[in-house]
Amino acid sequence: MNRILRRIYSIYAAVTFVITFLVIFPFIVLCIWIPGWKKYGRKINRYWARAYFSLIFLPVKIEFKGKLDRGKPYIFLSNHFSYLDVAMMGFIPGDVLFVGKASIRKAPLFGYYFKNLHIAVDRDRLKSRAETMRQAGEALDAGSGIVIFPEGGIFTKWPPQMIPFKNGAFRLAMEKQIPVIPVTLSYNHLILPDDGQFLLSRRSAKMVFHQALNPADFVSDELLKERCFATIQKQLDLDNPGFGS
Repeated sequence: MNRILRRIYSIYAAVTFVITFLVIFPFIVLCIWIPGWKKYGRKINRYWARAYFSLIFLPVKIEFKGKLDRGKPYIFLSNHFSYLDVAMMGFIPGDVLFVGKASIRKAPLFGYYFKNLHIAVDRDRLKSRAETMRQAGEALDAGSGIVIFPEGGIFTKWPPQMIPFKNGAFRLAMEKQIPVIPVTLSYNHLILPDDGQFLLSRRSAKMVFHQALNPADFVSDELLKERCFATIQKQLDLDNPGFGS
């Protein structure tokens, strides 16, 4: 796909994102306002994410390497190379809350939706990070899952090579004894690179849900973190031979 076609495709994808979000936004607001309905707002969010990839003609191949028990909370941890990653995590089954940057709250409409249905963290403030882990723990206790990008943002300069993971998610997993599901997003850095140009390439995406890591099998959160990192990075290397080396 040449640059002109990519630009047209990217504009189409951006316009589709805005229009579809505006369509579902009143229903999300309704779910926020009605007590006990926030999980339905997140459910709308999941359907929207899946519909969006169909509308922009971007197929997503999903591979499960382990079984996910319906209704059981998990901590889903994924590599983060592209702005496409957040939308694609909408393919996660069940009710999940995203942990994202506090700056998201400043986005018109989207920020209102995110701060009311998910968890925003200011990583520069120790108090905010502690509050985030408290909210995440409460969500897990209530039976919801958590989605975290353990790199802390899109920071790597050499995708598909990840940067070291932060510790918070793994400490939470050990404290609550909640299984961790490593998730690999194999090609998003090729579909929508984080290079400031916002040029989409139309190709198949791939999402791999790995075997759950049970905290009880690890003597420390550090070892759990190392296994999770190795699992995701190995899949990235397999799916991107010759890159990031």
